[in-house]
Amino acid sequence: MDFVFTLPLWALALLLNVWLMGFVLVSLWVLRRWVLPRLRLDTNATLFFGAAVMQSGMMLYALIAALTAVNVWTKHSQVADTASSEATAIASLWRDLGGYPQPARDAMREVLRGYTNHIIQESWPEQRQGRVPRAGVKWMDRFVSELLVFEPTTEGQKLLHAETLSSFNRMHEARSQRLDAVGSRLPAVMWAVLLPGAMGCLFLSLLFPIEDPRSQAILSLSLAGFVAMVLLASL
Repeated sequence: MDFVFTLPLWALALLLNVWLMGFVLVSLWVLRRWVLPRLRLDTNATLFFGAAVMQSGMMLYALIAALTAVNVWTKHSQVADTASSEATAIASLWRDLGGYPQPARDAMREVLRGYTNHIIQESWPEQRQGRVPRAGVKWMDRFVSELLVFEPTTEGQKLLHAETLSSFNRMHEARSQRLDAVGSRLPAVMWAVLLPGAMGCLFLSLLFPIEDPRSQAILSLSLAGFVAMVLLASL
């Protein structure tokens, strides 16, 4: 399923809709042509039991999908908070470096600027593809080497240097949390429930001998589109 995460949202939404709607149309054609005529589904008891089974399946699937979507959005919020914490730490570190004398100030700010550009232009695109970026370690090592070389001489510089080290540690912690979030995704067992479950619920909705196949197709396709959007939210 890794290739799914490399798709843009619009392409992923299109893929899910085409897949589920195509499944509905093919299943409906097969059922109405070969299966439904051979089944005795014209009694009230059979129809009531079929409706009860379909509603039970839909309810259980809706519960699983809802809990999964809530979990995904919670993880999304946590990752957004982590990125915001890293950006705040970088801004604080940039401000602290303003109190250093030249040429140490410009040297450390230049490295910090390069690290920030690396995050925006390289790290985030790699993370979207599910890969853990590695080049940021070199920027962090360069910054630490510049920071530890500086020797404060006054009490004010000592206090400023201690605050700068604290800001750097917060930035490093936020970076570690951001990289750890790359591997946070739904386990395979959940996909084994969500994807076949969606197809199973849609299949149950087709086991009714509706007189007009066009109305059944329209209703089933609408249900398939809604289920596809729920799956999209779960990604």
